[in-house]
Amino acid sequence: MSIDWKQYELQDGFYDELISSPGNARQPARQLANYLSSLTEEDILSRKIAAESTIKDMGVSFTVYTEGGNIDRAWPFDIVPRVISRNQWDKTAEGLKQRLQALNMFIDDLYHDQKILKDGIVPEFVLKQSKNYRKECEGVSPRFGVWAHVCGTDLVRDKDGQFYVLEDNLRVPSGVSYMLENRSIMKRVLPEVFEKVNIAPVGDYPENLFNMLASLSPRKDERPVVVVLTPGIFNSAYFEHAFLAQRMGAELVEGSDLIVGKDDCVYMKTIAGLERVDVIYRRIDDMFLDPEVFHPESVLGVPGLMRAWRKGKVALANAPGAGVADDKVIYAYVPEIIKYYLDQDPLIPNVETFLCYDDKQREYVLANLDKLVVKPANESGGYGMLVGPHSTKKEREQFADLIKSNPRNYIAQPTLALSTAPTLIGRNKVEPRHLDLRPFILQGKDSYVTTGGLTRVAMKKGSLVVNSSQGGGSKDTWIVDTGTSKS
Repeated sequence: MSIDWKQYELQDGFYDELISSPGNARQPARQLANYLSSLTEEDILSRKIAAESTIKDMGVSFTVYTEGGNIDRAWPFDIVPRVISRNQWDKTAEGLKQRLQALNMFIDDLYHDQKILKDGIVPEFVLKQSKNYRKECEGVSPRFGVWAHVCGTDLVRDKDGQFYVLEDNLRVPSGVSYMLENRSIMKRVLPEVFEKVNIAPVGDYPENLFNMLASLSPRKDERPVVVVLTPGIFNSAYFEHAFLAQRMGAELVEGSDLIVGKDDCVYMKTIAGLERVDVIYRRIDDMFLDPEVFHPESVLGVPGLMRAWRKGKVALANAPGAGVADDKVIYAYVPEIIKYYLDQDPLIPNVETFLCYDDKQREYVLANLDKLVVKPANESGGYGMLVGPHSTKKEREQFADLIKSNPRNYIAQPTLALSTAPTLIGRNKVEPRHLDLRPFILQGKDSYVTTGGLTRVAMKKGSLVVNSSQGGGSKDTWIVDTGTSKS
């Protein structure tokens, strides 16, 4: 029995990415929907098995830390892709570039004149209580004034079909390798669809990443030496570190592979001797980068690295201190930040956000914990948050105490009607599951936005938590050219 889209049960109050009404696919997804409905149950099952085999063959995995050790798991993947029209995506990409440009101007201002604080746009105490502000970065001027060179911005669609920014990830955002591998899997599983549908490619990301990193090099007359600095094989994103290094033709290094010389330049140890490094794409948190400046017992970083960076002898991406804008309290001010630095209105709106340090807003949050999502300012990966409608009374009481004891550290947002997309359940049944989208934006000399991004999907029925560490999965994201159509 094939997929019957008339039997697909749309959820009331939610925007579905593929199906607009029972039996009717949105225009960008029509060819896909028709193809899937032409497959037999055996066809669908064989493609699902093929995807699982491909994932194992390619070694696509992620690490979970929460079950008594480091557990490597195969990447959870759904073979029904998400489809977005090219017309809508082009507008979204412009909004993402706008947002990162303003955030970089904001970060640069904070480490120099702090005009935005003096003008009262962002309260000064928000910065003083920031977990990720680094005094060691004050006065540094990275090339092009860019601090966050790689940003993963999480987007969601509400019931109106409009994209909203849920949060910005400006420290060491991960997931782009899975976006690229998702496409490789889909080309093996549904090759015939790629011949019929005008799906925008995604494979140019590693080249664009390398070109952006190369543009940061302090040496202008030579081909720059770019390395990827990883914490090592036990890091949850190690697969991505190795993947990107290989795709860029860059060396994958650990802290022990690098030294800072007496000339304050960074060198890589090779069998032929020391080789100068120009650009480090670091996948290590600030506090472990340099034991001379941050965590003194860190063995992950490189002694003297901050000195080399401050003197302009090496470029670091993302720059230390960029995480000051990777704060959910700062997130609430991004529309004002865009207006302040660019004199423009945001092209992509924020989700409505309540700041718990404000007395009136905190009062509202505490009275409505059962309806809201509460997040700590600097956690990631879905940890440390309260999803009000799915919480217990005891959990709400605990969060009320946390908010009262440290109101600066919490924000709250309405429980969004996250969009859904058909997801394969069992052998051939498709059911709606909630999802989000993480496109990746690069900024150096030029700006670049991935064509689509990493779609993460909550595999559990009714769940709004899409993180792989919390049981979520992933889909390939198709940007389909349909002229002036809008998905």
